[in-house]
Amino acid sequence: MADVTDLVEKVRSGQLRLHELEDHADPDDAATVRREYVAGETGADLETVGEYSIDAADAEPNIENMIGTIQVPLGVAGPLPVDGDAADDDYQVPLATTEGALVASVNRGMAAIRAADGANASIVKSGITRAPVFSVADVREAKEVADWVRENEGEIAETAEETDPHIAFEEVTPYVVGDSVFLRFRYDTGDAMGMNMVTIASRAASELIEEETPAELVALSGNLCSDKKPAAINSIEGRGYTVAADVFLPHDVVEERFHATTEDIAAVNTRKNLVGSAKAGSLGFNAHVANIVGAAFLALGQDEAQVVEGSNAITSLEARDDGLYASVTLASLEVGTVGGGTALPTQSEALSILGVAGGGDPVGSNAEELAEIIASAALAGELSLLGALASRHLSSAHEELGR
Repeated sequence: MADVTDLVEKVRSGQLRLHELEDHADPDDAATVRREYVAGETGADLETVGEYSIDAADAEPNIENMIGTIQVPLGVAGPLPVDGDAADDDYQVPLATTEGALVASVNRGMAAIRAADGANASIVKSGITRAPVFSVADVREAKEVADWVRENEGEIAETAEETDPHIAFEEVTPYVVGDSVFLRFRYDTGDAMGMNMVTIASRAASELIEEETPAELVALSGNLCSDKKPAAINSIEGRGYTVAADVFLPHDVVEERFHATTEDIAAVNTRKNLVGSAKAGSLGFNAHVANIVGAAFLALGQDEAQVVEGSNAITSLEARDDGLYASVTLASLEVGTVGGGTALPTQSEALSILGVAGGGDPVGSNAEELAEIIASAALAGELSLLGALASRHLSSAHEELGR
């Protein structure tokens, strides 16, 4: 066992750097040394940060310079009945959040969906993207490169797929901007969200393109992907999963669950989510999809920065003669059930609540099921908030729950 006090002194004196501690101690002891060093340097009390049940070695692929963990309260909403292409069950949905009333709100929306015999869900389009940018001499060379790429897609696909047995090339689309050529690659990565996989595959494809054309690679990501940034291209072309969920609520269910009329809730959606969002120049036309996506991502080991794209959604409500039709369409939900944070023990346990931990059979089915569950949970959240606004109960709900 490492001498923690001695190692702390060596870090303090400059003999050791924080990132070198794993060379002198096991991961848990290394985290303890860093925590004690930081506490001594800053005067912070890190006792709770240091209380965790996971093995620090399990977290090594996911964090550097670990000092402990941040614990976010985990709740569950449900059951949520979903009839989808991949999802077909009543789900208890784990949500990790510090926002009081969120889980209660989503739960209320799920109760309405249950009363209406469940939500439908479908994957409309799928495929994760990476878009390197190349430089050329002029627009003539740019056209030459774009033409070569279109004419040799089969060779590009073969080169990309050689990098990983679990990746499947889908397409590449060239975009020319003066002396820059962007190539937006799309891949199927099975049950993995797949950013590392597609980055490696795109690098191999880019090297082939450099060999065969005048193009010179400038950056493996040229922001046309577009990853972890709000972007219209993801709204239009999709990224990860483009997934939709809908439900039809009879008038009596609407009034019983939300204490508002079908017409009033539809009017709130039109004026708030559609007109208000358009006036604001928003890329998303929804009430609070990011709340549900963010809470699900934290609970289920997804890349939290991709909440930016994941919450890029349009909520549509229509008052019909016999009730309320409601749908939510998430254009670019990037999720996986293997790789990244999904392997961490607590996140793996949360995925197991949904029955989607690990790889699916067939490959990709678990990730598809997860995407449909999150979309359906987002639909529940949208219904609940729009109902609260229509009934003017939003502030009173927060007051009642002490939030």
